[in-house]
Amino acid sequence: MAAGVDLGPTYYSPGIAPPRLPPTRRRPRRGTLERPINGRLYRGTWLIVAIPLLITAFSVARPQPLDRPRLAPTFKGVDARELIDQVTVEPDRSPGAPGDERTAGWVADQLRSLGLEPHTDRFRRTIPGRGRAELTNVTAVAVGSASTDAIVVMAHRDDTGAGQGANDNASGTAALLELARAYGRPVGAPGRAVTPRHTIVFLSTDGGVFGALGAERFATSSLYRSRIAAVVNLDALGGHGPARLELGGMRSRSPAGVLVETATARIQEQTGTLPERTSALGQLIDLGFPFSLYEQAPFLGRGIAAVTLTTGGDRPPPSFRDREDRIDIARLGELGRAAQSLLSSLDAGPLPQGTTSYVYLGGKLVRGWAIELSLVAMLLPFLAVVVDLFARSRRRRIRLAPALRSYRTRLLFWLWAGGLFGLFAVLGVWPQGDSAPLNPETSAAGNWPALGIAGLLALLAVSWLVARDRLRPRRAITSEEDLAGHVAALLALAVISLVVVALNPFSLIFLLPALHAWVWLPQLRARGVGLRTAVLAVGFAGPALLLGSFAFRYGLGLDAPWYLAELSAIGYVPIVVVMVVLASTASAMQLAVLTLGRYSPYPRFSERPPRGPIRNAVRAVVLGVRAQRRPPARSRAVEEA
Repeated sequence: MAAGVDLGPTYYSPGIAPPRLPPTRRRPRRGTLERPINGRLYRGTWLIVAIPLLITAFSVARPQPLDRPRLAPTFKGVDARELIDQVTVEPDRSPGAPGDERTAGWVADQLRSLGLEPHTDRFRRTIPGRGRAELTNVTAVAVGSASTDAIVVMAHRDDTGAGQGANDNASGTAALLELARAYGRPVGAPGRAVTPRHTIVFLSTDGGVFGALGAERFATSSLYRSRIAAVVNLDALGGHGPARLELGGMRSRSPAGVLVETATARIQEQTGTLPERTSALGQLIDLGFPFSLYEQAPFLGRGIAAVTLTTGGDRPPPSFRDREDRIDIARLGELGRAAQSLLSSLDAGPLPQGTTSYVYLGGKLVRGWAIELSLVAMLLPFLAVVVDLFARSRRRRIRLAPALRSYRTRLLFWLWAGGLFGLFAVLGVWPQGDSAPLNPETSAAGNWPALGIAGLLALLAVSWLVARDRLRPRRAITSEEDLAGHVAALLALAVISLVVVALNPFSLIFLLPALHAWVWLPQLRARGVGLRTAVLAVGFAGPALLLGSFAFRYGLGLDAPWYLAELSAIGYVPIVVVMVVLASTASAMQLAVLTLGRYSPYPRFSERPPRGPIRNAVRAVVLGVRAQRRPPARSRAVEEA
């Protein structure tokens, strides 16, 4: 029956009660306290996102590989297998161990016997969980005839000391020496050495399993660092797994597409299949949080094109199963020949230059700048709604200052928590070392220091009791105060998102789920706590994506949170990134207490409890200092006269 229309009297049969109509529930009007989010604005702004997505679709590139070398590769897996036996004579080749030093001397002797003059570079590094150690890089150079640009072929020779290290990385060391054989001429041997067009540097690094320390040293200190055009890293070539390319770096950079396609083509020629690679989602995560356990990473971080050939996964093979009797000679020969063909192609053709950012889809590259543009565009609907929500709150004269002070208190607590964690690191409570990726097998990566964590939690509990005094509920809050609490947290997230764009736009993949889920929390204040909690939980999908990457891709499991915390303790994660994470956590906590109905705005002066002894003491000291700095009244009068 239409409202307001008189249809005349209605009659019912005797004994039958008239039907009872359900009460009509009118939907709140837009812009009211019950419906403060402008849904039309949110949906309309998403139309803008379609433009960058369309640009991304048309930005796909198809790099072409360099030509196949004219001469067939001569690498023999059987010869490399014999060298593996000689390397594994020293089972403990961990950095600083006597076996590591003897293996470095053996590699230098092998290069010298091939007619290449070896050079050693000794340096010291601090390895978390192991302490200070002396490391040694060994290099030999085949001078080019037509160009001074350098191609680096490298392999680390160290291991964890927990196994023979036959595959990781005696196989890579053996392949390195076999590749060097063609460019040297032993004394008294018939024939002559191959003269390359470009300078080729054969590099045996130390500290490879402990964060690519030797590669980082060469990339920053070598005389060739400004002339390196391409790097081919050989790591764990003798495993039973499929061939694989590693492309991640220590910054949001990827190797030149020509290098990747050439390496892919040479591997396919030898193995008959395309090499595996990190998935598209994994590559996007690596761009948002640059990380790799392989030695191409330091070079990519400095703008040098580099790839790793391996049979391992995102995490190198575990040491306890890395025995010489498990070496796959056929796979070793295939990847050795692929590396030799790749080196010949690079030497004969124009060298790939520099790095860029992209997601590699096998023959196609989705350019990084287009992905960044799309991610930033996805931020616009959230920003538009938050600005509109702030403007509506101002027009309704809703006081935001108490809500912002509540957020400030939470922010200061989490910054204090981060400061305490850093103080514990300085005091040596957490394992300390150079800022490099931790080996997942070491104690520093997986053994949570229980006593230190218990002490940190105890201090944080005491600190929270002090901070909570201004945040605990004292009375029932109004709808305006509840909305103000949401607005303050969302405004903070808006500022944080802009900081993330300035630091690394790829990192928005960890923040966007929270922004687009939590922006609807003010609209759901009248709904059940279950629905609000579910929406709040959806916002944690971004951090869960990063934790899941470390838990599953790198096999860390439940140790993933501690691993990330330890990366912060050694300085691998920059301090500004840590502060962004803490500020985001403060926003999440404010929205959480709002969702659970435990929020209270910062109390007015009349609502604040009396100061405790600690605050009174601090206040007395501050007032005393101010009084000493203030000139006496008589002196001020004289000065004014």
